[in-house]
Amino acid sequence: MEHRVSANLVSVIGLGFGIMAAAAYAQWHDWRFALVGLALSICWLIADGLDGMVARATNTASAIGRVLDGVCDHGVFILIYVVIATSIGTGEGWAWALGAGGAHIVQSSLYEGERARFHRRARGLARGPVVPGSGNVVVRAYDWIATSIDRASTRFDALFEDRAIAPELATAYSARATGPMRLMILLTANVRVYAIFLACLAGDPRWFWWFELVPLFLVTAVGIGWHRHIEAVLLRQFSATAAMAATPLFSIHSKDINRP
Repeated sequence: MEHRVSANLVSVIGLGFGIMAAAAYAQWHDWRFALVGLALSICWLIADGLDGMVARATNTASAIGRVLDGVCDHGVFILIYVVIATSIGTGEGWAWALGAGGAHIVQSSLYEGERARFHRRARGLARGPVVPGSGNVVVRAYDWIATSIDRASTRFDALFEDRAIAPELATAYSARATGPMRLMILLTANVRVYAIFLACLAGDPRWFWWFELVPLFLVTAVGIGWHRHIEAVLLRQFSATAAMAATPLFSIHSKDINRP
């Protein structure tokens, strides 16, 4: 009898690692506990990557699995933030934690939206049909943030519907958009996991919250602004190309027809 590990089970296992990581960070003052927290966080990251791979490999992706994946992704970080803020035990600590937590959700959501757009356009694909919204309020809000820029990129995405220019547009876009996407890799969970550990090792987790609120905010703003600028440049260039391609070659002025 064949036994398969489901994607949801992998997500739950990852959540377990994340909960244990948060418990270890409750003793962040001791570098040994901070190191254990890092190791368990890495195990959580591995499980977080595997659940999506398992879902695609077994064709078992589902709305419940997507919600569970979102809860595991952000719930672990929220739990670590709360544990560290509780250990600090000051109003200032809670303010830093809440501010960083909100910034984290917005930044991660925007990055996921940018990454999805980049991979779709690099393959020369037009924007597909809108996926029905989740019934989960948190996931629906996350998706709304992630797709908010879609509304500002409608004209650029429409160019990919022209199959005559889509391959060339995809090549030009990939070459230019790689820069901002590489910059925004700093917004991944991996970077935050190591940043939390280093801040605790330095003796003050608030350094991580400062990193979240200031440098990562700047990375988000610069990366998205850079990405939108590239879209605007390519929109002007390829709109003109599409217009020229649509002009009939036999459109000749009447005086040229009568010319001997």
